[in-house]
Amino acid sequence: MSEVLSILDRVAGVARNSGCFGDVDLRGAALRCAAKAAAAEAWYSVQHEAGGWCVSLSTADRWLSESIETDLLHFGDPIEELIEEELVELGGHGSVPPPKHFRADDRSYVFVSRVPDADGDANHVAGLVGKWLLAYEAAFRNLGDMSGADEE
Repeated sequence: MSEVLSILDRVAGVARNSGCFGDVDLRGAALRCAAKAAAAEAWYSVQHEAGGWCVSLSTADRWLSESIETDLLHFGDPIEELIEEELVELGGHGSVPPPKHFRADDRSYVFVSRVPDADGDANHVAGLVGKWLLAYEAAFRNLGDMSGADEE
């Protein structure tokens, strides 16, 4: 478990240094990063579960979730392609499987992806998971009301 915490601590450093997030909160075995300019509260998260690493975006705000879905339908770009493009911009590679999108038991709306090939030494894993977190943020930032509603 200490290796998981070490990796999460390194990813938290990546998140803080990026300037892309509001609060960055490391609690136990989960990292939560506030979406900086979203019209409603939304969180990017990193967790180690079931033997792998996952990156997610969640919000309790139905309208924010629907605004993201609407943009994805309107523009026609699959979210996995948007994440993959951002990952490549960050020096990553490989195909991105489609994120799971669902309403969780706590009534939040969630997009979640398992990070493929996230094994090896802690430095490699932290670097890869950090890139995925930044790619997730960059892909979602321009969708729906993720960049704020004050523009109207």
